[in-house]
Amino acid sequence: MITAAVVSIVFKFLKQPVVLGYIVAGVLIGPNLFGETLVNGDNVKSWGDIGVLFVLFCIGLEFHLKNLISSGKVAAVGALTIILGMMVLGYWVGQDAKLDMVNSLFLAGMLCMSSTTIVMKVIDEAGMKKERFVKGATSILIVEDVVAVVLMVLLSSIAIRHQFEGAELLNKVFVLAITLAAWFITGILIIPTLLRIVKKHLNDETLIILALGLCLGMVLTAEEAGFSSALGAFVMGSILAETVESHRIEKLMTPLKNVFAAIFFISVGMLINPSSLVEYWYSILWVCLVVIVGMILFGTLGCWWGGQTMRDSMLTSFSFVQIGEFSFIIASLGTSLGVLHPAIYPIIVASSVVTTFLTPYIMKAALPCYTFLYNHAPAGLRSKIDQREQRVAEAETATSSDDTNSFAEKVRHAVRNTFITKRLVNLFIKNMSAHDENVDKNNNPHSKT
Repeated sequence: MITAAVVSIVFKFLKQPVVLGYIVAGVLIGPNLFGETLVNGDNVKSWGDIGVLFVLFCIGLEFHLKNLISSGKVAAVGALTIILGMMVLGYWVGQDAKLDMVNSLFLAGMLCMSSTTIVMKVIDEAGMKKERFVKGATSILIVEDVVAVVLMVLLSSIAIRHQFEGAELLNKVFVLAITLAAWFITGILIIPTLLRIVKKHLNDETLIILALGLCLGMVLTAEEAGFSSALGAFVMGSILAETVESHRIEKLMTPLKNVFAAIFFISVGMLINPSSLVEYWYSILWVCLVVIVGMILFGTLGCWWGGQTMRDSMLTSFSFVQIGEFSFIIASLGTSLGVLHPAIYPIIVASSVVTTFLTPYIMKAALPCYTFLYNHAPAGLRSKIDQREQRVAEAETATSSDDTNSFAEKVRHAVRNTFITKRLVNLFIKNMSAHDENVDKNNNPHSKT
C-alpha cells in the first residue's frame, strides 16, 4: 500500500489513470523484478479476489434491474456479437500459432471477455459514469460474465472428453437461469421489505455489516451452486439497488471498494514477469492487436445492431479493449486440467496488463474517431446515424417521463395482484367477516345483522 500510494500520487501528478499506477506498483514489489520481496504474493492475490467482489457489489448497487431489462436487446445482441466474433478470431490466432484444437478453443475463450472491474474504473476516472452508453456497456458485461460460466463448462467437457456434451451444457444453462430467477425474485420480494421494517434500527455500522453479510452470503451461495463468486456479488448489489437504503450503502461501501480495488490491480501487476515480456514479445503484441481491433470492430457492430447510437456504440467498444479477469480463470482451468500450453498463461497475463494500460488512452480516442467517421461517412450512413440518434433520444425522453415506481415495487405489486393472491385475500376477508358475524350473534343474540 505504501508503494501504491507513492506511485499513484506520481501518476496523478502526471495526469495518468491511477489504475495504471497500481499495476506498476505491483510490478515493482512483485517477486519477478527484484527477486525476494517482503510481500506475500498469495496473500495479495487473496485480498485482490475479495477486492473484485467489493467492486462488483458496488457496480451492482449502481445498476438497477430495470436498466438491464430496458437494455436487453443491446445486452443480448452486443454480447453475442462480441463473444462469437472474438471466439472466431481467438481460434484463428491459436491455429496460426500451431496450437491444437483444445488450446485454440481455450485461447478463444480467454480473448472474448472484457473486464467489468477495469471498464467501470476507467469510466469512473474519465468522469463518464452518467453518460448514456454506460447502461448498455454494463449490461453487455453482465451477459458476458454469465456466458463465461457456461463457456467454462463447455471447455471442461471438450478438454476431458475431447467432444461436445450438448446435454450437459443445456442442463448448466437451465440451472443457471432458474438459479438467477430464484435469487432475484426472492431478493426483490423479501430484502427491500426487511430493510424497510428495520430501517429505524440501522445506523451506519449495522447497515454496512448487514450489506457485507448479504453480499458475502450470496457469494457463498453462488460458489456452492457452481457459479462465479463475482456473479453472486453483483446479483446482491443489484437486489440492494432496489431498496430505500441503496444510496446510503453505496456511500458506505466506497472506501472499502477503493482500497480493495487497488489491491486487486496490484496483484495483477505482481503476476507480470518482465522477462516473459521479452521472451514472448511478438505473441503478446499480436494478441493485444487482435483484442483491440476485434473488440472495437465487433463491439461497435453489436451495439449498433442492438439499437445504440453510433456514438454510444463506439464509446462502449473502445472501453472493452482489454482482457478480463475471467481470462485468468479460464487459463487456470486449462492448467488444472493439464491441457493448456505452458506459454499461453504468461502471454495472456502480459497481454491483459498491456491492454489494461492502453484502455484509458484508447477510450479517449473514441469521440475523435466518431467525429472523423461521421464527417467522412457517405450521406446515406450519416442519415442513418442521425435517425438513430433521434429515435434513441425520443425513447429516453419517454422513459424518463414514465412513472417513478422502483422495479422492486412493480414486482411486488404484480405478485400481490395475481389471480391466486386476490382469491386468497378475498377468501381470508370472507372468513373473517363470517367470524365477526358469529361473534356478534353470540354477544348480542337479539340484534339483527
